[in-house]
Amino acid sequence: MCGINGIFAYAPTAPAIDRDELIRVRDRMRARGPDGAGAWFSDDGRVALGHRRLAIIDLSETGAQPMASADGRYQIVFNGEIYNYLELREELEKRGRRFVSHSDTEVLLHLWELEGERMFPMLRGMFAFAIWDSPRRRMLLARDPYGIKPLYYSDDGVSCRFASQVKALVVSGRVSKTFDPAGAVGFFLRGTVPEPFTMYEAIRMLPAGSFLFIGEEGPGEPVPFFSIAGTLRRAVTDDRPISETELQQIVHDALLESVRYHMVADVPVGAFLSAGIDSSAVVGLARESGASDLETLTLRFEEYRGRDNDEAPLAALVASFYGVRHTVQDLTLPEFKTALPRIFEAMDQPTVDGMNSYFVSQAAAAAGLKVAMSGSGGDELFGGYTSFRDIPRWMPVTSFLSRVPRLGDAVDNLTKVAATKSRHVNPKMGEIIRYGSSYAGAYLVKRGRFLASELPELLGEEVAAEGLRGLDILGLIERTVMPDPGTPYARVMALESSLYLRNQLLRDMDWASMAHSLEVRVPLVDARLLEKLAPVLVRRRGRGKGILAAAPRPPLPAAIQTRRKTGFTLPIREWLQKDEGVSAQPGKRAWARKVYEAMFSPQNGSW
Repeated sequence: MCGINGIFAYAPTAPAIDRDELIRVRDRMRARGPDGAGAWFSDDGRVALGHRRLAIIDLSETGAQPMASADGRYQIVFNGEIYNYLELREELEKRGRRFVSHSDTEVLLHLWELEGERMFPMLRGMFAFAIWDSPRRRMLLARDPYGIKPLYYSDDGVSCRFASQVKALVVSGRVSKTFDPAGAVGFFLRGTVPEPFTMYEAIRMLPAGSFLFIGEEGPGEPVPFFSIAGTLRRAVTDDRPISETELQQIVHDALLESVRYHMVADVPVGAFLSAGIDSSAVVGLARESGASDLETLTLRFEEYRGRDNDEAPLAALVASFYGVRHTVQDLTLPEFKTALPRIFEAMDQPTVDGMNSYFVSQAAAAAGLKVAMSGSGGDELFGGYTSFRDIPRWMPVTSFLSRVPRLGDAVDNLTKVAATKSRHVNPKMGEIIRYGSSYAGAYLVKRGRFLASELPELLGEEVAAEGLRGLDILGLIERTVMPDPGTPYARVMALESSLYLRNQLLRDMDWASMAHSLEVRVPLVDARLLEKLAPVLVRRRGRGKGILAAAPRPPLPAAIQTRRKTGFTLPIREWLQKDEGVSAQPGKRAWARKVYEAMFSPQNGSW
């Protein structure tokens, strides 16, 4: 896990590379890679690559980056891990390739030389990398199928810059800081800035599962090489008969394989452990795979003590059941407040989430870990969210009501009045009718933080209107279910995986863990795993989380399997209620305002 950056002055009129700029951007990401730093500059002063290293695989100097191919044609900077690199290396050696390191980075170089764009389906891992091809005068940027690792780029018409963090690009001094209303609108509607937008007009995120080339005419359009919706669509058409026994075996084998791959490292690997099925299953499968020195970590809060959402007692039960070393870290409101400035500094883009990941990553780093596994992705894969139930139930009714002229506006006005008299009235009713003609519209309402009608009050009329036009939130959501996955369950699965998981959970996990120089791996978020499980899950509507709970051998304790889902969260609502002026507001809505105000600089109108 690392931080990467680079500059390509592709136009003849572009100024030569500023070496200080490259180093400045690179070292803004020092927390992503405290184990080493490297830089490469082309002889003509037109190309530069930077790298901050967190050494996980091949800890020696031979694994340092930027890394050159044997003939000097290619230069690579790479962030992430290729879990099947040993198998790929073996195949490459059979084809006559010789290696000077034991790193997965060198495997990528050889693969690119031999396979070019055909290499992407061969990779099992999380990655964001850049490869410079000197004779062809072009730069490749690529990002993994789920978008676990971030990659941002900015083009000014003569030079293109890229980096692992938005805030790193900004310190270059050569990237415009003009505020993007679409990013702000996206944040308030979704609780995070939707890909590919950022809070800056000049900076965009490379879409997950895609690559692009930057040539002498500038960056081309991103080219997708993986589609969640497309994978699910193919799975729906697979109608092979599968017995219950076969189903359980397929799920067990695929999950165990993924966990084994995600434990490949030259340093110890730990795991986050809540009282939920996802993280508990990962721990159980890790022990089944042979992990004998696994260390697990849990956060504990006084506000939750004795309540259903107190994760500590059941997490300790799971740790004891599977025989792993376990650490419980207490977190208090004073500690949270003290950490807030550091959190906002680490937060690359505004988000309502990520606090839990920040503090459990802090605990893992304090325990001496450089790698930890997380259970993120289990709800998206096995249908653990209420959206899997609610949206398909809404559709027959809302698709009919949405065709009634102005009904949504009328209901919206009625609910606004009613909401002033009762907190039990759902203020989203009008929006549900207005947008309920499609799965994308229903998902927008289901997962929305603020309503579109509330944006003018939050951002001002002009910014809200411009942001809504630029964002096209409904179109953005609709594209995640194209091609149509074909079943209600598969459609919701595509929506949750492509939006909430990718834009919120994975992105938050990245910045929050990297703030503590910790690599977090997500074995339930894996393209190969999706391809193996989708055919048996989409036709059986996921079967719920029970099938995941039964996957480890032995299965999870009964107390975990029957526990009511609460989610791994901080007591934000309780903490905010202790602060004057926010006690009457729902926790995450109040927190969204607080995040926006903390990160936005009204003095210069930028971020």
